[in-house]
Amino acid sequence: MNALFAPSLNIALTHYPVVNKNGDTIASAVTNLDLHDIARAARTYGLRRFYVITPLEDQQRLIKRIVDHWVCGVGGKTNPARREALALIGICDDIQGAVEDIRQETGLTPNVVVTCARPGPARISFASFREKLAAGKPHLLVLGTAWGLSETLITTADYVLEPIQGGTDYNHLSVRCAAAIMLDRLLGTP
Repeated sequence: MNALFAPSLNIALTHYPVVNKNGDTIASAVTNLDLHDIARAARTYGLRRFYVITPLEDQQRLIKRIVDHWVCGVGGKTNPARREALALIGICDDIQGAVEDIRQETGLTPNVVVTCARPGPARISFASFREKLAAGKPHLLVLGTAWGLSETLITTADYVLEPIQGGTDYNHLSVRCAAAIMLDRLLGTP
């Protein structure tokens, strides 16, 4: 099933604009684990690209250094599977940069689907999103770091994906775990 529609899906891990626990818009720091784990999930499910979004130059340099080690350096020589996964990473200043990259490569403007752990109106279900992916149009699934994407970014998206419900009132997954669950629900074998 992956081969049918995974190439139409891209994922973005956004570090700005996100919010902190007080609701202030911030730029969050990049973490090594997020890069490795989401890249590996993206490769496992056959995604086209994994974008890391940050306007901060020092964070972009850090991402590039990590990726270079695993793709071009000794890390990639000793662990080819990791090289294959981290080669999916693209760095952009903002979501629009990722959208433009997808448009240039595919000739189509992707639908932007943002994630939000908070329930709210007009959420697209995982089942509906799967159907959209099956149609073949490119999509960009946007995840937020810190305490989630800013409301400003959420309101500009084409769709807001329904939150992951774990059956309890606790709802604070790491972005790595959330990404893996979402990709499995969207592209996993039923």
